[in-house]
Amino acid sequence: MLKGLLVLLGCQLVGELAVRLTGIDFPGPVVGMLLFFVVLQVRRPAESSGLVAAPALLLRHLHLLFIPAGVGVVVYLQRIADDAVPLAAGLWVSWLVGFAVTGLVADRLLRIFKERP
Repeated sequence: MLKGLLVLLGCQLVGELAVRLTGIDFPGPVVGMLLFFVVLQVRRPAESSGLVAAPALLLRHLHLLFIPAGVGVVVYLQRIADDAVPLAAGLWVSWLVGFAVTGLVADRLLRIFKERP
């Protein structure tokens, strides 16, 4: 299990370093996640391996990682209340755009697959 956590954190560190050294505007943890995916594809670890067990443990207890976000909301509650209207508008507009784009993409894909023989 410890080996799996070390590999996972190592991939995140390498991803963060790669982003900072190259100067690209991309989240380092996402690059690390892609690197970890490559490691999993190359190594093909067994289900009992630490490379599989460690991320599974983190996913099982994912709710604990939301505690810092909840604390942040409580700390900035007054600021959130002051900017409630723009925040709500932004959330609704982004949801609506995402919903519409998803519908258009699904419609287009259905048309493409219907045209195939």
